Amino acid sequence: MTNVRYEEGPLESFGFTYPPHTEQFRKELRAWLAEHLSSEILGAAQCYGRDEDAFDIMRRWNAQMADARWAAVSWPADYGGRGAGVTEQLVYAEETTWARVPHPLNVIGINNIAPALMHYGSEQQKRDLLPRMLRADDIWCQGMSEPEAGSDLASLRTRAVADGGDFVVNGQKIWTSLGHRADWCQLYVRTDPDAPKHRSISCLIVDLSLPGVEARPLVTLNGDADFAEIFFTDVRVPASALLGSLNQGWQVATTTLSHERAGAARLYAEMQTRLTDLVTDLDAAGHPLDDPSTLRRLGELEMRINYLQTLCQRSISATAHGKDGFGTASLAKSVWAEIGQDVAALGYALLGDAGAEGRWAERRLTSRALSIAGGTTQINTNITARLLGLPRR
Repeated sequence: MTNVRYEEGPLESFGFTYPPHTEQFRKELRAWLAEHLSSEILGAAQCYGRDEDAFDIMRRWNAQMADARWAAVSWPADYGGRGAGVTEQLVYAEETTWARVPHPLNVIGINNIAPALMHYGSEQQKRDLLPRMLRADDIWCQGMSEPEAGSDLASLRTRAVADGGDFVVNGQKIWTSLGHRADWCQLYVRTDPDAPKHRSISCLIVDLSLPGVEARPLVTLNGDADFAEIFFTDVRVPASALLGSLNQGWQVATTTLSHERAGAARLYAEMQTRLTDLVTDLDAAGHPLDDPSTLRRLGELEMRINYLQTLCQRSISATAHGKDGFGTASLAKSVWAEIGQDVAALGYALLGDAGAEGRWAERRLTSRALSIAGGTTQINTNITARLLGLPRR
């Protein structure tokens, strides 16, 4: 197996100091990745949305990480994690991003669904579902967005009507990550049409093999099928699948009990690697790196990434000290999206389709989603404005 070497990132920056105990954690993680992260895995991560063999490679990689307890270090040890604190999570986010470790197939499950399961689920649900989620033995998706309810979850229309010991579900979800490959869905439905919209939503854990479920893949501009639309037609879901209390799905969706509290580190670490990629590809293509215009544009991007790093570390520091870093994190997400789009645009402008076998054309296409995925820029801007006492956009 050919192992991949990667560059070390800075251990301290902008006054942010890493506690001494985290460096042993960093060394252990680096050593494990140096031994196990292969070029085959990195290659599979680039095409698993359109290649079945690559998808299988990713499943095996997820299982390998889970077995070594590196798949979700923030999870409690009882569920396969390491119970990592905030600064260890920060180190993990930095190292795995700098090493270009692929996101887990169940990244939404691990970061968003699992914390809700840990908090609201029965012991049986936790024992049955979490280990298989961690290893990607089961693929999970999150049924939130609908054609008329994207960022505004409270406007969802998918209905679940109680009937004996079941809920009967009818409706549609869209832009569901891996929805056509998923075995399970954390599904948000309206269970009381007469109540205020935030108080009439429930959360169900749905087995997608049930009769009446149809998933159709959505092919994006780059040829990948990472998303799907899912239709529910008279799907009978057992009442035992309710996660949390009836009509309390909003609390499930907005729970703050996520064990992933330093994920913001991925934002700046990812942009650092992309800028490094751009410089490397420009050099390989013979583009003059001493060109004043190119240097200015690269320097501006580096400065903005440094600013993003400061924002992210302020948010993480607030969390580590028991304060609320949500507002700063929302601003950081918006900045990350803008930088990601600008790096992709510059890479494509300078290198076109030929740059590193076309990766800048790919990134130019996919970068448009950065200001939508994980919360739109408009929503995040409004969050920041509200916290600062400014008018909404």
